Amino acid sequence: MKINKWKIRKVIGRSQFMGKASLTTPILFQSKRLCFSLLYLFTTLLLVFYVSLSPTKCIFRSSPFDPIQSPLFSYPPNYGEHKYAISTARSSCTSPVRFSDYWIVLQKIQDSSRKSSMSMPVLRYMQGNADSFGGNFSTQERISYFDHVDDEKAIPCGFMKEFPISKSDKAAMEKCGGVVIVSAIFSDHDKIRQPKGLGLKSLENVCFFMFVDDTTLNGLDYHKVISPESSSEYKIGVWRLVRVSSQHLYKNPAMNGVIPKYLVHRLFPNSKYSIWVDAKLQLVVDPLLLIHSLVISEDVDMAISKHPFFVHTLEEAMATARWKKWWDIESLKLQMGTYCALGLKPWTRDKLPYTSDVPDSALILRKHGKGSNLFSCLLFNELEAFNPRDQLAFAFVRDKMKPKVKMNMFDVEVFENIAVEYRHNLKHSGTKLPESSKNKRGSLDLSVNSTCNLCENYLMEMWGEHRN
Repeated sequence: MKINKWKIRKVIGRSQFMGKASLTTPILFQSKRLCFSLLYLFTTLLLVFYVSLSPTKCIFRSSPFDPIQSPLFSYPPNYGEHKYAISTARSSCTSPVRFSDYWIVLQKIQDSSRKSSMSMPVLRYMQGNADSFGGNFSTQERISYFDHVDDEKAIPCGFMKEFPISKSDKAAMEKCGGVVIVSAIFSDHDKIRQPKGLGLKSLENVCFFMFVDDTTLNGLDYHKVISPESSSEYKIGVWRLVRVSSQHLYKNPAMNGVIPKYLVHRLFPNSKYSIWVDAKLQLVVDPLLLIHSLVISEDVDMAISKHPFFVHTLEEAMATARWKKWWDIESLKLQMGTYCALGLKPWTRDKLPYTSDVPDSALILRKHGKGSNLFSCLLFNELEAFNPRDQLAFAFVRDKMKPKVKMNMFDVEVFENIAVEYRHNLKHSGTKLPESSKNKRGSLDLSVNSTCNLCENYLMEMWGEHRN
């Protein structure tokens, strides 16, 4: 039989073609549009999974180090330390401040602390016994210390009577070198909150101290956060609690809170840097990074946030009266009249590099040295003389003191990216507040017509109507 070679080749070719067809790309992947759709779906799911696990809830923002992930303290369910956070429209995924590498910052602050201990100029402080903690100096006496040209001259800076804390707490405070974080709660006004984003070595290089009174301790006991029978020394997470016997200090709890807020350099004489954190705040950035970025890198004595709304001191004074933040309106008028008579001016570009006259003093970062220590002492004296509303005396002391304090007044956007703000306690844990802590309602308004004539030029200049 004659074999048709052409048919054989055709059959072989067909079998080879059929074999090749069995290895072709599946039809699922033959459509480019379908491939891109699947890729988009899987990418989206991956990002959702990542964001759900990320502590920052951000896609592209990563931490400059590996922070401590384990909880710093386990609170009882009824304590509510994370209730009533004040919302902000700022994005937490874009930071307006740049932070350096954590390990480089750690080394720099350790080196800086060792050097500053050898070269830090020391102020001399007035000693004595007085009826009040600050000495209750007259206006003329307080002003006489603003021009500080002689380091041998002692200045008044509180502690004119004993600060009532235990010997063990005092010893622990004196041992704290390097960086200290300080806060205070009096009259059970706030919750104790743990900071977030701490670096692996931060707890070895940073001290955390919280000053409290008996009313606050009773509130913590009420919520089973502490047990008074367990020990005379309390620690809640990173915070060491320091009990202050406030009946031996000021009747107003807010004034007692001013002592650790502005006299931190005296309470912690061996610390080189400090951060005051109002108890309504929760830090969400490592304190070493904050000190380096806002103080050391800016080469300043202290850093503080600008007020989100006000620029001029009298704006803040009027708001203080309007919203009943201080009950004694007559004393507010006297304070503003005194400052206007002594040369207080509204903020203008002539005051640069100071970018505002009104701070948000809930967060204060300091390098302990002559500039910040002198400013803190002078401001504390003004607060004792008038009231604990520190924003009212802030610009007067800053502008009048010599030598000038180098200050970084950072933007509100920075503040909102490094701390979370909460509302004060709405209820006080079943504890009875002292009568002195309940503000009376002011009967007058610090309006234009009732303001002292001494501030007329200030107001005209503030409103752009200054007359020559």
